[in-house]
Amino acid sequence: MFEDRTCLVTGGSRGIGRAIAEELGGKGANVVVNYRSSEAKAAAVVEAIDGTDGAAMAAQADVAEYDQVEAMRDAVHDRFGAIDVLINNAGITADKRFEEMTREDWDRVIDVNLGGTFNCTHCFFEDVRSSEEGRLINVSSVVGQQGNYGQANYATTKSGLFGFTRTLALELASEGSTANCVAPGFVDTGMLEIVPERVQEKILRRIPLGRFARPEDVAGIVRFLAGEDSRYMTGQVLGINGGMEW
Repeated sequence: MFEDRTCLVTGGSRGIGRAIAEELGGKGANVVVNYRSSEAKAAAVVEAIDGTDGAAMAAQADVAEYDQVEAMRDAVHDRFGAIDVLINNAGITADKRFEEMTREDWDRVIDVNLGGTFNCTHCFFEDVRSSEEGRLINVSSVVGQQGNYGQANYATTKSGLFGFTRTLALELASEGSTANCVAPGFVDTGMLEIVPERVQEKILRRIPLGRFARPEDVAGIVRFLAGEDSRYMTGQVLGINGGMEW
């Protein structure tokens, strides 16, 4: 399905990003596993993909730094050539009630979650636009749809991805490339592990399917969006939230 196609996954060394990278690699894609500081974890993902039908490379870059993303682009082009699929997955949190949130807390999350999406999309825009099956996929969150106590900065960035996705869908459409967004619910990753158990139980009561998502639940939908079967879908937000209302 993905033979001779190159996919870049930002924040691809762990959690949802790792699941996406391994899913695409297992289907024969060339996968670029971007990471900021988790070199050993990125290497493990590359090793896992190299043991399948796909090929992979690790690419270090802080997505919030434009010059680092440019250097990553050059390294990717040297190894695989232009990419076909960009998955903007990298993100951070800095949770506090708004009245206690500092401007530094706000800027740090904005710079990575929105600024990093701009940087990566801007640097690889021509690749995606020129590909025969170009795909831009942004990873948002149900928090961007609902809001969430103590996450004004994070929710703002995830909501902002909806408008960004829709606009890029319009700008890419003339070349046949697409832009879509996934909005996972609460996923069983390291981010969820730090949430107090009593809060986790409260969240579970709001999920009709009665469980948290697994990273693989998100990866399968991303694989669909990255593939040929999604060619007539663009500008959409796909909720992967176990039936949560929003």
